Amino acid sequence: MSDAEPQSLLECEECLRPAEAFAVIGNETRLAILEALWEAPDRPVSFSELRSRVGTRDSAQFNYHLQKLTDQFVKKTDDGYDFRGPGRAVIQAVLSGSLNQNPELDPFPVEGECIDCGAGLQARYEDELLCIDCPECGRPHTDWQFPPGGLEDRCREEVIDAFNQRVRHLLCLSADGVCPACNGRMETAVSHADPDAHIDVNVKHRCQRCENTTRTTIGISLLDDAEVVSFYRDHGIDLNAVPFWTLEWCVSDRHTTVLDDDPWRFRVDIDLEDERLEVVLDETLQVVDATRTSAQRITPHT
Repeated sequence: MSDAEPQSLLECEECLRPAEAFAVIGNETRLAILEALWEAPDRPVSFSELRSRVGTRDSAQFNYHLQKLTDQFVKKTDDGYDFRGPGRAVIQAVLSGSLNQNPELDPFPVEGECIDCGAGLQARYEDELLCIDCPECGRPHTDWQFPPGGLEDRCREEVIDAFNQRVRHLLCLSADGVCPACNGRMETAVSHADPDAHIDVNVKHRCQRCENTTRTTIGISLLDDAEVVSFYRDHGIDLNAVPFWTLEWCVSDRHTTVLDDDPWRFRVDIDLEDERLEVVLDETLQVVDATRTSAQRITPHT
């Protein structure tokens, strides 16, 4: 790398500092401009149409605020104004509800049984976390962030379906090394779990840029694995439609065997009817082997 080349792809002379960026959008008229641009049926939007949508009579004042947004949050074209990435991100953050909403949902029943006591499971929502646990013994089955916007215009069943799909996608991104929050570099580390934990092995995905951190099980990394998906399909089940918290191999380590810890090597056993799929993973949680075993060779899990 030559001396003239920047050390980081983010380095630029015209970039705004975060405080400056927030100061630009921290104005009611400017936020209204972004919202009007978002709600426009077609973009780009002309100056006059955008001003009409915002409802500002003073053309000079409107132009002043619009120019403050131009180049960083919106772009001017020959046909009018359109979003730049940061402007779209601002509106999406507003629509997510994370900036100005803090709803709560009382516990309600969801599909699945507790893997400890067999009681029905419940979901509850608080502080942007959707948690699924057992109301009888308290055994947690999962909890993940779910922005308040995901509750809008959805019944409880639809919220749970959206939660199931959202978590699956977030897991895929994290496992692939991309932070779901900031797109930074996500690193995965495996370690022995604390003695009082509900699992034996702790999998931690941590972003090197924003420190977004999630902790999962070994099994949950197999939700989108081709061999596992095919195994379920051969038994007439669409794994993508199965709530992941109902899968014992996914939310616990009871079906996970540590074959070695230097380097790490694991085997996850997945049973369906009279067949078992034995999946071996390496220290990076990549599948290195998958073998189907008949009923005669299956040893029940304890």
